[in-house]
Amino acid sequence: MSELAVETIGLSKRFGRRIALADLTLSVVRGEIFGLLGPNGAGKTTAVKALVGLVRPTGGAATVLGRPLGDRETRKRIGYLPELFRYQEWLDARDVLDVHARLLGIPTKRRADAIATGLARVGLAPRARERVGTFSKGMQQRLGLAVALLGEPDLLLLDEPTSALDPVGRHDVRKIVEAERARGATVILNSHLLSEVERVCDRIAVVDCGRVVAQGGIDEFLGVVTTVRLRLGPLTTAANAVLARFGRVRLEPPWHAIAGIAEFDVPTLVKELVANDVAIYAVENTRASLEERFLDLLRPVPDAHDRFADRR
Repeated sequence: MSELAVETIGLSKRFGRRIALADLTLSVVRGEIFGLLGPNGAGKTTAVKALVGLVRPTGGAATVLGRPLGDRETRKRIGYLPELFRYQEWLDARDVLDVHARLLGIPTKRRADAIATGLARVGLAPRARERVGTFSKGMQQRLGLAVALLGEPDLLLLDEPTSALDPVGRHDVRKIVEAERARGATVILNSHLLSEVERVCDRIAVVDCGRVVAQGGIDEFLGVVTTVRLRLGPLTTAANAVLARFGRVRLEPPWHAIAGIAEFDVPTLVKELVANDVAIYAVENTRASLEERFLDLLRPVPDAHDRFADRR
């Protein structure tokens, strides 16, 4: 059995003249939490819909859990939380899960336990008999996650699962996602909350204009490139040249910030400054955040209209 849960090669999708996906190529390893990032309209939701079988690609190829796209048996092994969904307002939370459990084919003798467990995991057990129409957006999002978790799927596709949740809710979802990974499931997470992605994901891909522009593990993605801030005494011309050799120098009085320096080069920088008789009062070393790397990858954008002209 392939170690890849998902693989796409040159996947494309057009809606008339609009291009939603263009040569989308990525791989997701079984048992990992994979973050799919990108600006609005980048093609993330279209990609997820293609994987779950709701959108038929125009070109390219893909496999899900070792099988081609659209395989009906494979669909039973996928849990899906759409970004936008709505359940019938007159149903209560237990009824919603019961409908989906029947569609999934969960045996009658196991159905009640599966529903109770699902509601408990997302914190809705006390509200099991309340109508969906009375639920807040956050509670409805929890209910959608409970539906996605039914049947212990091998692959979870979660599209903005925390967008309507408060900090407590985001913490709960993070713990659920980590528990699914511990169980052996693969999770693909679409989110604009980059701090959450940085906390929970093993690997990520940044998508822009329907293409993957960067892909890798969190540490690999952020790399060892860092920014170091130094409080220094008076600088000579030679000392200024030393700073410039190690990265982009930015004055933040009374600090000198050096962006783009490799972490392992910081001791060498300090040594060379000392050799040039520079007094060093403080050194602060920080790694670039995921948000900073994300923004760097999406720049420069010549014209905002160009970015969105061919997207859907």
